[in-house]
Order: sequence, then C-alpha cells, then structure tokens
Amino acid sequence: MRNTSLAWLTVALLGIGTPPIAAPNDNPTAIPSISAEAETPALFNDRRGGYADADDIGIWVDRDRGERSLVIGTAKQGGLYAYRLSGELVQHIPTPAAPASARKPSRFNNVDVLQGVALGAGEQDLAIVSDRGLDQVRIYRIAGKSEDGKPLTDLTAPDVPLVFSADQGQVDRQHTAYGLAAWYDRAQGAAYVLVTQRHSTRLALLRLVAEQDKIGYQVVRTLDLPARFTLPDGTTWQPCADPDEGPQAEGMVVDAQTGVLYAGQEDVGIWRMSARLDDTPVLVDKVREFGVSQTYDPESGKCVNPRDPGFGGQHVSADVEGLTLYYGRDGSGYLICSSQGDSTFAVYRREPGNAYVGSFRVAAGKTVDGAEHSDGAAVVGVPLGDKYPKGLLVVHDGDNTPEVVAPNGGKRNNTDFKFVGWEHVAESFPSPLLVDTTTGR
Repeated sequence: MRNTSLAWLTVALLGIGTPPIAAPNDNPTAIPSISAEAETPALFNDRRGGYADADDIGIWVDRDRGERSLVIGTAKQGGLYAYRLSGELVQHIPTPAAPASARKPSRFNNVDVLQGVALGAGEQDLAIVSDRGLDQVRIYRIAGKSEDGKPLTDLTAPDVPLVFSADQGQVDRQHTAYGLAAWYDRAQGAAYVLVTQRHSTRLALLRLVAEQDKIGYQVVRTLDLPARFTLPDGTTWQPCADPDEGPQAEGMVVDAQTGVLYAGQEDVGIWRMSARLDDTPVLVDKVREFGVSQTYDPESGKCVNPRDPGFGGQHVSADVEGLTLYYGRDGSGYLICSSQGDSTFAVYRREPGNAYVGSFRVAAGKTVDGAEHSDGAAVVGVPLGDKYPKGLLVVHDGDNTPEVVAPNGGKRNNTDFKFVGWEHVAESFPSPLLVDTTTGR
C-alpha cells in the first residue's frame, strides 16, 4: 500500500491566492430558488425512529423503464433505504450487528451507485456504502426485477478488512470510513471505491474483488490532503478543530469519463485530482471561512474568537458537503456542490478549470418543504418517465418540516430527501444551464 502526503500546502502555488471573480448569483438576493416536487418519508434520529438520520443518496437508473428507477439513501444507524421516484419506500436494510467487542454500532454514512460492473457472475449494478461505525465498506446488488420485490441484496464478503484501522481499538476511536465515491474503469474491467477517513485528511483507494458469490475489496493506496496552508500574507493556517482531529473530507464524486476525482474537504474547499490518487490535488475553490483563525476551547468543544483575514472564497460556506456531476456531450456538464453553511448548491463547469457558474436553493413549494443544511446530493440527466423526463436531482434535507414533537415536548430530529426535476434547476438560471438527456447518465 502506498501513501502520499500533502500535509503542508502553499495556497499561492495553486493559483487561488486571489478569490475567483464573483458571478451575479453571489448576491444572495440573486440566487434562484427551485421548489422540491417530491420527498421521502421523514426519518427520526431518536430511539423511537431507530436513530435514522438521512445523509447521502445515489440514483439507480432502470435502463428499460426509467420510471422504475430508484433512489438509494443512507440513514446512519438507521441503515439503507430504497425509494421509488414518488418518494415511496420500497425496501429498508438495517445496519449489520457490530462485533461483540465493539463500542460503537454500525453506521451507514455515504453511498454511491455503479451500473454494468463486470465482477463475478456477469454484469451487476451495485450500491456501495461506507460504514463509519465498523470502518468497512458494504456492497449491495441492485435488481429492479427481484422475485420478492426487494431490489437490494447484500453481497459483502464476510471477511472484508478494516479500511483505515489496524484493530478494533482503533475502530472504537471512530477515525473510520466516512465519505465514499465509486467508479468503474471499463478499459481494465476494474471497479474502484474511494473512501475518506473521519477526523483525518486521508483518502483511500480500494479495488473491488469477486469472492465466489460475494464481493470484497483490497486497499490499493492512500493519499493525505493538506492539513495546513500558507496564506498570501505569509502566515500559516489550519482549520480549527480538536487537537486529535484533522480537517476531514466527505463529499466526493468521480468523473466516469475522465477519471477525475472531486473531493470536498469540509472546512477547506473542493479538490480535483486523479481518481487513482497518483497525482497532486488542485484546489478548485475555497470555502468563505478559509483562513479564518480561531481558538479551540476544550471546555465547550467549540472554536471561538474568529478572526477573518479575508482570504476565503466567495461561493461556498463550510461545510462543503455532497458533490455530484451532471454529464453533457463532449466533456460539458456541471459539478454541483452542497454548500451546507448557507443551504445553497454551487454549480461549476465540468470542463477543465471548473469555472463557477452560479448557485441555487431548493426551496419550499406548495406541498413540499425545501432543503436546509444539506449533506448528500445526486443528479442524473436521463429521462425517468413522465414525472422526470429531463433528469432528476435528489438532495438531503437536514431540517425537514413540519416539526414533529416528541412525547417529552422536545423537537424530534427530522430529516429526509427532496426530489427536483433537473430542467427546473436549469431554467432557474439567467442563462439556462444545459439540459442533455443523450449522455446515458
């Protein structure tokens, strides 16, 4: 296993010492709002709700009948959920039991979908999940036409290794598998999974391997993103955190046509690099809070006394969260980023340079509320029946309404996923975004 470290980075060397020129949508009043058209049932992060806390999503496309496509979402201790395009629940898979010696339960964090993977018995469609609680990756087959009506089947080999930890003691510290993205190298016939480490700057590249009728994985190499940065005024900066924690990444997506990985380091910005983790990452954009100096208060567990030298970006607010790609012809399309700090979604061009295009919000409509504090996001640009003929964007809602009151009078932590037709996003921009249903993704 090979490791590449980039613990220290001089910002000016990457050409981002000066913030990108602001587009009109940098004015909050100019950011368009799109109404959600559907949503999934509410999930509740409490004992009564099975500690289900919605987080990330992937979209499985039924190539024969687009309207039968599925949205697959993680809900931490709540497990994995499969939904119809109406938002109706099709299947719920609980998290697996933790080892008897474990101090933490299984906890599904991120999910990605691969289709047409030649691995094991013919081509398969897979949902791949990071298990933050157990420091593992789990693999599920997706079958739209299953005999029992349940599309997901667990294919995870029983002996899959820990991704980052050496033993159960390290797993219990929970510096474990966190963010996840998957990609399929059709030329080599190899399926890969990229995983970030919680409370660390480390990324790992895994290769999926067939094990009889199950699927396991092997760690190929790791790479460490920077933890400290030299600012334009010559001072050094690192995001404020507990001394035992590094600036972690979570949201990731791989451009399936170019092999480029985009990774969101939550308190830093968006990185671009080879999905093989064999080159030097380039910072595409910074969070507004980049360079803000704070002091960690161990008593409160919070960062206090912020001082902003003015070196931050202009388009996203920490945390940088879900990343997803909309594909157009000839390398066109968009990178979409969930800007959790201001509940917007930033759009960048997919072409080299990743120029910023604008931002939008998913707002409340007549019957469905909007998306706030969003984690995951997923988009496809293929026809999905009459309801979504131009493609679909699905986003996590971290503050679902209406509020639900617990028996003790407190507010229940309420999350879900929101569905938006892509053409409504595209048409909301002053210069409409691309709508292309011919790329197959």
